[in-house]
Amino acid sequence: MKAMLLVFAAAGVLAAGVGYAQSGTDVVKSKCAACHEADKKKVGPSFKESAAKYKGDKGAQAKVVEKLKEGKGHPKVAASDDELKAAVKQALSTK
Repeated sequence: MKAMLLVFAAAGVLAAGVGYAQSGTDVVKSKCAACHEADKKKVGPSFKESAAKYKGDKGAQAKVVEKLKEGKGHPKVAASDDELKAAVKQALSTK
């Protein structure tokens, strides 16, 4: 009985997506591509433009992740911290 309960609990966690972090590229494609492109303005600035804006700023990744999490200057993005960090790293590395 306990084993069956553990199996159902694990299945529920996996079904909810808990513990699964997408790659930066996957997050960018699924969460960002509707409004941003790599090299041209769409609804929001291009990743190239954002990367240039934050070039040389050591705290840029943390700043942008916080904006995405809190919805400050950008709509909130429903993603885990790891996914947001991966997506921001991917976007800010655009040349």
